[in-house]
Parts: sequence; structure tokens; C-alpha cells
Amino acid sequence: MDNKDKLSEIKEKRKEWEEKVLMPSAKRFGIEKSPTEFYTPLDIADFDFERDVGFPGQYPFTPSAYPISLVPRIEKGAKPGGLKRAGTYSGYGTPEDTRDYYKQMAKIMYTGGPNLALDLPTQCGYDSDNETVEGEVGKVGVAIDTLRDFEVIYEAFTGEQDLDRIATNITISAAANILVAMYIALAEKRGINMAKLRCTPQNDILKEFVSRGTYIFPPRPSMRMFRDSVVFFTENLPGVNITSIGGYHIREGGATREQELAFSMAIGIAYLQEGVNAGVDIDAFAPKFTFNGFGGSMQLFKEVAFQRAARRMWAKILKERFGAKKQDSMRIRCPLSAHIGCSSTTKQRALNNLSRSVVGAIAGVLSGGSPMAFPPYDEPLGLGWSLEARQLAEDATRIVMYETGMCDVIDPLAGSYYVESLTNEIEDAAWKGLEKIEGIGGAVTAIENGYMQRECARSAAERQARIERREELIVGVNCFTEEYELDVTTSKIIEHPYSEEKRYDAEKKQKANLAEVKRTRNNREVTRLLKELESAAKKEDENLMPLFINLAREYATLQEQCDVLRGVFGEWQLDTFV
Repeated sequence: MDNKDKLSEIKEKRKEWEEKVLMPSAKRFGIEKSPTEFYTPLDIADFDFERDVGFPGQYPFTPSAYPISLVPRIEKGAKPGGLKRAGTYSGYGTPEDTRDYYKQMAKIMYTGGPNLALDLPTQCGYDSDNETVEGEVGKVGVAIDTLRDFEVIYEAFTGEQDLDRIATNITISAAANILVAMYIALAEKRGINMAKLRCTPQNDILKEFVSRGTYIFPPRPSMRMFRDSVVFFTENLPGVNITSIGGYHIREGGATREQELAFSMAIGIAYLQEGVNAGVDIDAFAPKFTFNGFGGSMQLFKEVAFQRAARRMWAKILKERFGAKKQDSMRIRCPLSAHIGCSSTTKQRALNNLSRSVVGAIAGVLSGGSPMAFPPYDEPLGLGWSLEARQLAEDATRIVMYETGMCDVIDPLAGSYYVESLTNEIEDAAWKGLEKIEGIGGAVTAIENGYMQRECARSAAERQARIERREELIVGVNCFTEEYELDVTTSKIIEHPYSEEKRYDAEKKQKANLAEVKRTRNNREVTRLLKELESAAKKEDENLMPLFINLAREYATLQEQCDVLRGVFGEWQLDTFV
């Protein structure tokens, strides 16, 4: 019997089952329609294993980005396969506060280079002494004004942990090139060639316009800055990634998973096209693209399918649209697979977030990645995770890794009628969303006219309405909230690693630090270089990275450089798109 005849037989059998078994059972419980679905080969009638799934680590990458899923050694701080990776996203207060934090974490075996969280003034290109940002310095991340601040932070990383032996993440987009230049200047002062650096700046400016908001310049001049990254990093920084695309932020900003995938792919295409337009070979720079992570939810199977669809879609775009030849160009490099997303955590009965994160860790394995019980349960309770919450999250991840046997197989749901159908459904919806953006003129135009922003806002409002109508249930928030329900907490064993006192004293101290830098540096040379930057910025084809490095060497401030560029590029003013 051929496949067509077999499918016809299954179709007849299903009809018979629905009439004789399913409906009588539903009527017995007083319902007209079954609350559950059942999938069969009919739902993936044209399924082709090699085309739709393939093998792990090989085009189309549906089951996994890599052929092997490595579990770390059984020791604290170990990385899978001994890879050099940055540590946990962190940073607060002054550079001295963050330096001391990293030293403290190293003593308890939280290893890896810094994964820098920066305060909002830094992310938006303002110095700590600007009156506009008063009250924000050092609050949600560490303040960075000049090379001096990098010098202080990296006092925690010397010897076996020197810059050529660690990996650094710098979570900034609008001024990413300026901070990478400071990192390069720091390496030079230590006698380390820039070619030996391992670093990942976020450098994903388009998602800032869509959801996160820490932009400075309008979209098109911002893309000119991104082009400079592609060209300079490809030519001079083999160990530095160009971007860490953040679909995660778009979902957290309200987008549905299908919108997130469409928007992320559109943004990725815009970045890739910048490199191609600059004359860089796609296979020379595409492997240096990473993804910070996609969004997540509590809908386990849909998040599993989402990850599979994302890998397949990106691979098709690189191969079919951009003509990439290398498998590395087509691979989504992402440290985080399926997870629940921070917006799935609740302030109410916060310890329940641990249970939620375990669901996410299991989804991570089932989606062809590594498990990660993320985020720690106290994510919604304030800045920085407590060590108690981190311990519970790490242990939850370890239990999934070492006790369940789940990591013994990659993509165990491959071939599932339901999961394959769901993967196709999500990918098809994302392609349609991408086609709409392409019809508008691409990601940049869809941002300039507010299309992506409006879509995120609309979807966010729709979800909130579902929660309020109790169509979407959240335990402890809109159901099971009676007085007799217990709010279980954990004991506080150790002081929070972020000092509130230091965080609130940071602004005064950082202003003093900055004043001393301005007093002692060669101000005449800084002024000369800033004029040179202004002249270069007016020339569309000029790459600004060498000038940023020269300015970093002379301790020019972040805002001094951004102000020059504001004068040439203008500032992006958020219109009312909603």
C-alpha cells in the first residue's frame, strides 16, 4: 500500500473513531467538542525527513544547531566542553562595585568573563554627570563613561583570567562600537592584540526601536554604525561576534511567538544585507552573528516547535536568499533554547516561578538544546538575583541534566505528528509575517512607519485582556488566589550580592571619577579627535571604528562621542505609533 492509500485509510478510520468513540464520550460529559486534540499522519501528509528535519548540526538544523549536546563536567562553574563563555548577566553601581562583585563571585566559583549589564544612561549614550540622567546612574547596571571604567572593572580579570583567556559580553546596542573600542584599547594597554579578544556586544539596534527603547540615532544612521561593525570586526576581530540578535526582547515587549519569529528574521535579514552591501562575503561574516535568545512561555510544545522552526527558517534564509555555502553561516548560534521567558514569572507566590522554570528547562531539552531553569524564581522581585534563587535554579538545571537521562538524546520529539505539524504551522505564520514586512520595504521601513511597534502593542493589550478575562490562567494571579492558599518563601542564608547602599551612592562617586578623568587627560587631543570624528561621520563610506579606538585611548567620554554623532545623524524621537 502506497502512502496515499494509507492516508486515505487513516482518514476513514479517524472519521469512524470520531463518530463511534470520541463524540459519545464527549456527550457523556455534557460537552459538544473534545477539549483535547489528537494528531495523525494526516496532519503532516507531505512530511519528508531529510527536507523537514535532517540530522543534528546539519542543514536545515531543525533538530539542533549542533550534532552533539554537551553536558558540563560535574563541578561548579564548568562550561559545556570546556568552552570559554561569559558568565551571568550582571553589573551595578560604579565600576568599583561591579569589579568587587566579580571578585566575590569568583571566590564561590561563579566563573567566566563579565556579561556586562549597563545602566540606562550608558545604554542611551549619556555620561554620569549629565543632569538629564540624575537618579539613574548605576541603578539597573554599571555606569561606563570612559576607558577608565573598563580598566577598573577588569581588575577582576587578570592572569589566567586575562582578556585573551576569557569571553566578555557587552549588553549595549546604540553605542556598541564605542564600548567595543574601549575594550580594544584596554587590551592594548595590557599588551594583548585585538585579534585575540573574545567578545559579544549585543549590537542589535533594530530591536531597540521595536521594543526595548535604548536607541539614540535614527534607524538608518544606526544601520551605518552596524555596517561599520560588520566590516571592521570581520577584518580585525576574528573572535568578536558582530551581533547578538534579541528576539527575546520583542516577545517580552508583547509580540506573539509568530510575530517574534517574523520580526527577528526581518531584522536579521536587514543586518545581513548591510554586510553584503558593504562588499563582505556572506560566509565571512554570517558565522559571527549570534542570537541572544528567543522569547518563551509556559506553552511547552509550542516553544519546542518554535525553536525548531526558527533554526529551519534562518537556515533557509541564509542558503536560499543569501547564497551561503558554509554550514556555520546557516546555524543559529544561541546560548538559550526553549524556556519560559521572564514575563512568565510572577511577583505573587514567587517561589512558584521555580516550578515554571523547570518546565522551561524540560522544553529546552525537548527542543534540541540544553536545559536551563531560567530565570531564577526572584526575577520579578528586583534588580539582580539572590544567591539562594540562583542555587535553586542551578540545581533544577542539574537535576534535569544529570538525573533524568533527558540529555541522552537530541530532539526526541522529531517525527511527532503534533510537533512536526506545530513546527510547520509556526514557520508558515512567520513566513507570512516576514512577507508583510518585506512588502512594507523591510525591517527598517517597518520600524520607521511604526508597523512593528503597533503590532507589539496590540498583541500585548490582547494578552492582558485575556488574562483579565481569565481566558489565560496564571496560578496565584487570576486563579487559586483564595486566602487559604499559602505564599511559601525560602530562608535568606546570605546577603544579596548587590549592595543597595552602594547602588544609591554610585552616582556621587561616579561623577567624581569622571571629573578626575576629565581633569587629567589630554583635553586638547580629545577635542582634536572629536572634530575628526565629526568630519568622518559626515562621510557615508567612512568606517568610524578606528576613530572610536583612538578616542578611547585618550579617555574621551561616551557622551562626548555620542553628542558629535547626534549632531551629524540626529536623534530618533519616538512618535506616537499606537
